[in-house]
Amino acid sequence: MTKAMNRKIAIDPVTRVEGHGKVTLHLDEHNRVKEARFHIVEFRGFESFVKGHPYWEAPLLVQRLCGICPVSHHLAAGKAVDQIVGVDPENLPPTATKIRRLLHYAQVFQSHATHFFYLASPDLLFGVDAPAEKRNIMEVAVANRELALKGIQMRKFGQELIQAIAGKKVHGVSVTPGGVHKGLSKEERYFFLDGKTIPSVYTMIEWSLEMVQFLKDYRREHLPWMDEFASFPSNHLGLVSEGGAHELYDGKLRVVGAEGTRVINDQADSTYQNILSEATEPWTYLKFPYLKSLGREKGWSRVGPLARLNVCDFIPTPLAEKERQLFKALTSDKPNNHSMHTHIARMIEVLHCAELMKEVLEDETLDQGELVRQGEMRNVGIGVIEAPRGTLIHHYEVDDNGMITRCNLIVSTTHNNEAMNRAVRWVAEKVLDGKPEITEGLLNQVETAIRTFDPCLSCATHALGQMPLKVSLFDSEERLLHEKTRG
Repeated sequence: MTKAMNRKIAIDPVTRVEGHGKVTLHLDEHNRVKEARFHIVEFRGFESFVKGHPYWEAPLLVQRLCGICPVSHHLAAGKAVDQIVGVDPENLPPTATKIRRLLHYAQVFQSHATHFFYLASPDLLFGVDAPAEKRNIMEVAVANRELALKGIQMRKFGQELIQAIAGKKVHGVSVTPGGVHKGLSKEERYFFLDGKTIPSVYTMIEWSLEMVQFLKDYRREHLPWMDEFASFPSNHLGLVSEGGAHELYDGKLRVVGAEGTRVINDQADSTYQNILSEATEPWTYLKFPYLKSLGREKGWSRVGPLARLNVCDFIPTPLAEKERQLFKALTSDKPNNHSMHTHIARMIEVLHCAELMKEVLEDETLDQGELVRQGEMRNVGIGVIEAPRGTLIHHYEVDDNGMITRCNLIVSTTHNNEAMNRAVRWVAEKVLDGKPEITEGLLNQVETAIRTFDPCLSCATHALGQMPLKVSLFDSEERLLHEKTRG
């Protein structure tokens, strides 16, 4: 063959993430990176098949999007159907709000614990050059038994609390339009307070502090890698509550730029359509959200723990706020654009959720007062919360009979789509570019970069449309030689 051909390297599947994805790296004849893409290859169709169902089924249906963060979808849909029955967040019964918040804190707590201990910790403990059989939770347990045991029990604590509130650890039911089905009795609360059966919420706070310290120590021992790996500037999107407080359940949309400029200043979440648009690409089923005011090229944002710590002015619990201040000092109070620091931010949120769970569990009124309210019916409901992975938007429109006519879901992983692709490109250019040989360790770094975002691909792949399998063959001058499509 006289003409040099492009090389294509496929990492398929991306491992230790929720769902299935594929990365392709397109190299030229000199082994330089020509293109790097993170492909989402699953298809779900939730936005389509919830149409025609009554609105009150939405909180039950959409949590089947995922077995990892079903509570997030349950609550976001619940907030949306509240509005359909005429109840805004501030008008929800106080007890119902407390129960929903407690459920949400338990979900974020256990999800973050799952990601860190089961998915990310092998990257940190063993390094990106470790063989595949080494990078798993069982090897973590062998290498650091105490860390693994605490991680397992922290995850269990969150799941037990979810079960107490919603009836099941996965796909339970708590939300009903305008409120919740049940409160939490004294006996149920004390199960998590007294430490007799499982480690108490006070122990969860103690262990969370230890995990934050573990990551701070890890960063100091692994400079400059932790500060440089997959680091790039971006906008940051998240919810804040009164006074700019860190918020997980109900707040206003705020966006800050890479240098700290306020791009979107605390807009009502119901106005998201005026703020965001979504682009599509032919090579993935995952859309690319962006800020209308900045356009497709500059308007993309990160969401999730790192973004939430960047957009808020303070965390309203004392221990987590102290850690936030130390975290912000790492970047001289400027927004933190270091992808690997997301792990630290995630553990600070674990600590925050532990403090919040303690506050609610100590409340003697969780089995008192009304649980459900209703107002005047509406035809539109929009629910926005901060899921573990970032800002989650549920939007429903119904006809006069209460049947869903439109559903739009923008999930956290979708918001992070551009950022994940940029992370892949960063690794490809810094680590793979110009190398004569692709090693297992180098490929691991691509996965490590993606994993910092904790993508939930099952949540993200709900787009409408067909699902063809297309194979295209190009020469070194990008001329199409052959193409075949199935489906």
